[in-house]
Amino acid sequence: MSTDIVTRRRRRFAGVYLGYLIAALIFSGPVLFMWWSAFRHNVDITGSIFDITAPLTFENFTNLFDRFAFLYYIRNSFIIAGGSTLAGLVLGAPAAYVIVRRKMAGLGFLTLLARMAPGVLFVLPLFILSVNIGAPSNTALNFALLISAHLIITLPLCIWLLVPFFEDIPVSLEEAAMLDGCSVWDRFRAVVLPLVLPGLSVAVTLSFIFSWNYFLFALALANNDTLPLPVIAFNFIGQGASDYGGLMAASALISLPALILTIFAQRWLVRGITGGAVK
Repeated sequence: MSTDIVTRRRRRFAGVYLGYLIAALIFSGPVLFMWWSAFRHNVDITGSIFDITAPLTFENFTNLFDRFAFLYYIRNSFIIAGGSTLAGLVLGAPAAYVIVRRKMAGLGFLTLLARMAPGVLFVLPLFILSVNIGAPSNTALNFALLISAHLIITLPLCIWLLVPFFEDIPVSLEEAAMLDGCSVWDRFRAVVLPLVLPGLSVAVTLSFIFSWNYFLFALALANNDTLPLPVIAFNFIGQGASDYGGLMAASALISLPALILTIFAQRWLVRGITGGAVK
């Protein structure tokens, strides 16, 4: 191999890795800046943004828990995001299976329209429904309404993430199970679902993250007992002054569960691929 070819390959790989580095800085830079600012004084954030010599502090986090019942709002976020993710998966997995096997692409497109529409279109009808059923004064009803509202986000996402995985499963596998006397539900539960574990993992991860971070429905529909974390973080921004340190600390804590879930979902992805492989 000539020296010129080796040099060209090295330059090409250097260009590729440089592109990776630039992409990593673009995507991870704001996140790293958020975590760094969470440990800085508010005056340092507004006065000298990139001063690395400024002292670090845990004051933003301590003030966060002193000012708000932060653990209570974390629980609320888990109830809403977890409930909507679980409901979206329970309803979305059979729906995606039916759409694929019955070739009902039109029905799948209708569910996608709800995801494509801006969330503000649903706020007024949901608010009127909330008032009519007494949800503002009933914590359980309010949680149920918020979970149902977040299904607008999670259900279409689950369906359209799982459709390609169901399409890759040969019909012959289900036909073989049918010859053994398996019902439709048995085929779906024992044959199909183990083969789409990677898709289930992706659907759970993305649905939870989208629901966890969604702001609009909780702002309009939640009462004082059901407020989730994104609405609480909004309190750090005011007209006269803004607590950027507290906002960054709240944002860092809000992003932590989604980050942890993503890390664990990678293991489930690999396990699903090896456990559900067609042999």
